[in-house]
Amino acid sequence: EADSMTFARSLFGFAAAVLGVLAFGSVARIVWGPTDADRAVALDTMNSLVIAIMILLAAAYDSVLLVDLSIVYGGLSFVATMFLARYIERRSRS
Repeated sequence: EADSMTFARSLFGFAAAVLGVLAFGSVARIVWGPTDADRAVALDTMNSLVIAIMILLAAAYDSVLLVDLSIVYGGLSFVATMFLARYIERRSRS
């Protein structure tokens, strides 16, 4: 049973590392995105990947706290994306 837990923890850790690399890939689009909308989508993508990493690590380490934090982070990310989209929309009108 200990070997299966170690394997599962390693698998979750590997998946979290892959998602971490992908999240850092979104940084390039945030920095060099041609439009503000591209930057907003990249930021939202990065936030979604961070939430997925938090959930994977919560499963790997059996942490309810990380699940709670990821829920709060997801809610804040959603609100921030809505404000950013509204800002971009108003800016494009003027």
